[in-house]
Amino acid sequence: MKERTTELVKGLRHSVPYINAHQGKTFVILLTGATLKSNNYANIINDLGLLHSLGIKLVIINGARNQIDEALQEQHIEPKYYKYTRITDAKTLDIVKQVTGLLQLNITASLSMSLNNTPLQGSHINVVSGNFVIAQPLGVDDGIDYCHTGKIRRINCEAIMEQLNHGSIVLLGPVGVSVTGESFNLSSEDVAAEVAIKLKADKLIGFCAEQGILDSNGNVITDLFPADADQYVKMREQNGQHLSSDIRFLRAASRACRNHVHRSHLVSYLVDGAILQEIFSRDGIGTQVAMEHSEKIRKATIDDIGGILELIKPLEEQGILVRRSREQLEMEIDKFTIIERDNITIGCAALYPYFEEGMAEMACVAIHPDYRSSARGDMLLEKLVEQAQKMKLTKLFVLTTRSIHWFREKGFIPAEVDNLPIKKKQLYNYQRNSKILMLDIEH
Repeated sequence: MKERTTELVKGLRHSVPYINAHQGKTFVILLTGATLKSNNYANIINDLGLLHSLGIKLVIINGARNQIDEALQEQHIEPKYYKYTRITDAKTLDIVKQVTGLLQLNITASLSMSLNNTPLQGSHINVVSGNFVIAQPLGVDDGIDYCHTGKIRRINCEAIMEQLNHGSIVLLGPVGVSVTGESFNLSSEDVAAEVAIKLKADKLIGFCAEQGILDSNGNVITDLFPADADQYVKMREQNGQHLSSDIRFLRAASRACRNHVHRSHLVSYLVDGAILQEIFSRDGIGTQVAMEHSEKIRKATIDDIGGILELIKPLEEQGILVRRSREQLEMEIDKFTIIERDNITIGCAALYPYFEEGMAEMACVAIHPDYRSSARGDMLLEKLVEQAQKMKLTKLFVLTTRSIHWFREKGFIPAEVDNLPIKKKQLYNYQRNSKILMLDIEH
């Protein structure tokens, strides 16, 4: 029981920074037809209810491709496509409207459940649907009339935001209405991307059967730039996989990302809690598409002091690092470099130059426990060496009690107290008995 409680507390503590970061943000969620059919659908709905309860503004777009194909098959109607886009004739449109209307009612009912002993107990979520998406006909291509297949003309963002600001979840389907009063069948991925772009959403989130996008060895590709996503889509299309849900989502994610939607995430609809694990943990479990990597190394600012203190406090308590007060950090913050992942500080180090002797001290090196087996220490060392080189310094030294072998592996050699700069030598703590190691800096 104690171990279980510890894991629960640890999980809650790790998720709090992300809960705070996401509160008040807008997420656009795409539920494909396959997602709605999965055995994990009820858990996904409960997770969306949880996101809503944490103050995240949700716009849900539901797809219906699987359900439409099944309904067409039952009516003995052969689906028609041109350039991998469905041709929606009058009979098909009737089926599309019936299927999507029923799906929206079912999703609304699922989100409205607030019985005792259910995850949505007492939530009383207000779900709003309406004519927020204005469509127009896709038209004729190479003499092929797409009939009632349409494209998006505009999104009524003001109306959507009004509902979100009143605490409602907005639910949109893959059918749009036109100014002439007609209905048009739309791509749910296009609706999701366009809504995310127009709302300037913080995230676009989709689901597929796999954990995300997989490499040739079956491992999840955690981060993709839009260009990488485009290349992956092109490769899969060459293999005839134009209609797979992950490819459709990647197209939408790449477009959204290039139009200032910060991040898009693709997770599995088969994994219980996948969306929560993706957005409330440092590494996530799916694939993320973003214009920049979720992790970056940069100079610290005054706003980073809280994150640095949280990172170094356990090491100070163990005696590995010398204690630093908040006031000291505030005065020395310009000396610090941090590694940041999704707005969380996971690594830090400081560079203190001694110009008269042409030397600099690398100090206060700390890496979050979850990342100590990675190359983050190497990244910090490389960055500080680069900074020292720009200052025309020739030696980098460290004082350490626990990481002697790591620094030796990086080329540092043992030195004596007399080798330290005069001011540092005067401050050397003989009781602490730190080992001194030095590195020659090449220019």
